[in-house]
Parts: sequence; structure tokens; C-alpha cells
Amino acid sequence: MLPDTDGQMRTLADFKGKVVVLLFGYTHCPDICPMTLATLAQALKQLGAQAKRVQVLFVTVDPARDTPSSLARYAPAFDPSFIGLRPANETQLKKVTQDFRVFFAREHASVDEMAKNPAADETADTYTMDHTAAGYVFDASGKLRLFARDGQGPEPWVHDLKILLN
Repeated sequence: MLPDTDGQMRTLADFKGKVVVLLFGYTHCPDICPMTLATLAQALKQLGAQAKRVQVLFVTVDPARDTPSSLARYAPAFDPSFIGLRPANETQLKKVTQDFRVFFAREHASVDEMAKNPAADETADTYTMDHTAAGYVFDASGKLRLFARDGQGPEPWVHDLKILLN
């Protein structure tokens, strides 16, 4: 159970009857997260009316920077139906990432970033988060059916989601 950006506690059971794609990432991600969310948005467009039966949930692994308001703008920017979830504390973050066996770690500022700004360190906005780059896909009854790796285009998502929707 995790709070959404409005503070409402959410569980997978809240989306029973829908296929759920659960992703872990963060809003400052320079590449993987926005690419994956954009790809899923394209896949939902290709699904047409069936897209209403798919729910994408984006769980931040960087709640220190991903405030409820920034997360509320980020996930829906790719598709208005996307919901951001933000662990309220370290305990919630550890539990959800352990439950799904998600790896995440804070990466220090790069040498290039340090050269541009010698005062930069991991406490500034210069750090990145290394994290599992995959989606967990649950069928409409809430059973985990697929672990989808990052880097595929929308077509494999459309194919797999159609199978789960039928």
C-alpha cells in the first residue's frame, strides 16, 4: 500500500478488473523512465478503447526529490491516466522495493558534473538513481503475469497487453 500524489493510499486491489503495469523510477531520470513512460503512452494509444482497461502506476525510488506535486505533474504528462505513487518514508520505500525485488541506489555526481560545478555532491540535484528498469504487469484479477524489460518499443507492449485484456 502506497500513497498517490493526493495522499490516498493505493493497493493493486484498487485496480481489480484492469491490467496494471507497475514501474519503478524517478522524475529526474534522464533517459529510461521518460522513454518507458512515453512508450507505454504510445502503446495505450494503439490499444484504442481497450486502453481504459489498463492502469500504469509509476512508483518513485527517489521520494526525497520527487515531491507529491512534481510526481503529480510527471506521470500524467505522458498520459493523463498514469498515476504516480510516492512512498511516504524510508520504511515504505524499502518494503515495496523488497516486495518486488527492485534494485535502486543513489549515484554520485559524475566527474564531468563535478568539473562544471566543484561544489556539486550527492546532496544536490546532480545525483542520479540507478534502478531496475522493467515493468511488472498484472492481469485483471491481480496476478503477476509478466516482467517486461525496458528498451522495447510499443509493439511488444501492445501485443502482451492485448493478450491480457482478452
